[in-house]
Amino acid sequence: MAKEIKTIGVLTSGGDAPGMNAAIRAVVRKAIARGLKVKGIYKGYNGLLNEEIKDMTARDVSDTISRGGTILYTARCAEFRTPEGQARGAEVCRKHGIDGLVVIGGDGSFAGAQKLAALGINTIGVPGTIDLDIACTEYTIGFDTAINTAMEAIDKVRDTSTSHERCSIIEVMGRGAGYIALYCGIANGAEDVLIPEKYDYDEQRLINNIIANRKRGKKHHIIINAEGIGHSASMARRIEAATGLETRATILGHMQRGGSPTCKDRVYASMMGAYAVDLLAEGKTNRVVGYKDGEFTDFDIDEALSMQKSISEYMYEVSRALTV
Repeated sequence: MAKEIKTIGVLTSGGDAPGMNAAIRAVVRKAIARGLKVKGIYKGYNGLLNEEIKDMTARDVSDTISRGGTILYTARCAEFRTPEGQARGAEVCRKHGIDGLVVIGGDGSFAGAQKLAALGINTIGVPGTIDLDIACTEYTIGFDTAINTAMEAIDKVRDTSTSHERCSIIEVMGRGAGYIALYCGIANGAEDVLIPEKYDYDEQRLINNIIANRKRGKKHHIIINAEGIGHSASMARRIEAATGLETRATILGHMQRGGSPTCKDRVYASMMGAYAVDLLAEGKTNRVVGYKDGEFTDFDIDEALSMQKSISEYMYEVSRALTV
């Protein structure tokens, strides 16, 4: 018989992402609508171990849906990677009467949720990461806002790049995944897109492309470089030396994590947060909420963490073809 859930805890873990507050709000209000109590856990797993836990009401999440970041804050927690830390986390949940937990974060956060589930705490993961690098879902909270933020910034860099007839290397986030770079490459009409999944480190090809475009009368050249490749400043120096074309590097950095979430991130995050509460109320555990084929759904965490996500070959081919 499924364990009856009376109190749900919610935390955000790992990197912050726009839309996390919408998910928190949905968890709190959907739980209250179902007659459940809600406790907010501050600063992720670190806050769980330190018992930074507060009862939450509907008022606590008023006027938060439009805010970036996370009202519950977030932190890394090395201790929670140990069996002792995980056991302590489960003990704290039981001490505070938390029999269901919603974890909003990425793969690393889900690994922690997986351990808590094995220790008897009903746990549901909600994908919150701007990198879109969780294999079981076609959408992650924050990605849409991040690509729109980056797109607008790249448009502005293009204006000055054109005015000065220079090459601009614009570095976007994505340590192990090139989705932000790929989407912006298409949206901004970049001449070259460098992503970890595809880049062959053939810098001479880049140089040849810049020279060929210049001969065709192109007044500027935009290269979007994913963080996982990095070294944009040194790359710019080498390209300028090889082409004679003034080349500048711009690193967009953490601005991509911030800002008011887009409509999509507000709506989808709200749906995922509410869905997580419904799963817990049904006695489910060790699940990850996802979005696939136009529907909100859920997956076993073990299955989700074993999946590998790859870049769409067709999307990458299109990004290359449209630069011609």
